[in-house]
Amino acid sequence: MLEKEEITKWFQSLQDSICLQLQKADGQGTFHEDKWERVGGGGGRTRVMTSGRIIEKGGVNFSAVDGELAENISKALGLGHSTFYATGVSIVLHPENPMVPIIHMNVRYFETTSKDGSSTWWFGGGIDLTPHYVDENDARYFHKQLKKVCDQHDPGYYQEFKKWADDYFYIKHRNETRGIGGIFFDRMNEKRGKSKEELFAFVQSVGESFAPIYTHFMAKNSLMKYGENELKWQRLRRGRYVEFNLVWDQGTKFGLDTDGRTESILMSLPPQANWEYEYKPIPNSEEAKTLGLLSKGKDWI
Repeated sequence: MLEKEEITKWFQSLQDSICLQLQKADGQGTFHEDKWERVGGGGGRTRVMTSGRIIEKGGVNFSAVDGELAENISKALGLGHSTFYATGVSIVLHPENPMVPIIHMNVRYFETTSKDGSSTWWFGGGIDLTPHYVDENDARYFHKQLKKVCDQHDPGYYQEFKKWADDYFYIKHRNETRGIGGIFFDRMNEKRGKSKEELFAFVQSVGESFAPIYTHFMAKNSLMKYGENELKWQRLRRGRYVEFNLVWDQGTKFGLDTDGRTESILMSLPPQANWEYEYKPIPNSEEAKTLGLLSKGKDWI
């Protein structure tokens, strides 16, 4: 039976591998590591890059935490008083060039044990892309790569998890998606008719796809020209990213509710972001085109 120690060790190796690949692709930036311990149990390794050649600010975080599950989380999960163990890798990268997209990935494992000794476990995660400027060819490439990963494990995964991402990464108060979506999945356990080992293999494939996908965009888009207009738009789109992460993101809420390390949880925020009152892009501009593409249910393949 696959145990949490093996899963945890693999997540640590994934963090190592992704950091090395990103540093090589950036060619200038390096990750600074902070090891931390959680008062309630467990800890992690936060790795942050700032002022890279391509990555202006990015984090690749590993954590493995345990302890008593907060009452509000227990209720939300439909559980009684329980202890928990949670481990995974979480990544957000904010590039300097507005033509390079923001990317997020999270892969995680969670298990609980109740007072009566009963236990439950599941995997979750996903990858989504938030371009400052939506390039439809780039969007198709991104989604085709994710579909390829999903199809290796189940032909129904991509459509199911794409819809889940469209619904999850949605800024309700703006009536727009955060970006072009991707895949999102949660509560993946034996109830899906697959073994723990099979589900872990899928999570591993998702995690291993991250670096090749993003380094493709780093190489392709990082030398594109931009000016002050594009930087202004980048800061506004980063503002939307902040709104989602602080208002709607469940991972942020879980981390804060379980007394996680604040600096690691808020690592996802960009170095600068702007909010402009009643901003409206010029009609038919590239900015207006991007806004027109930020809607649910778009078939990118």
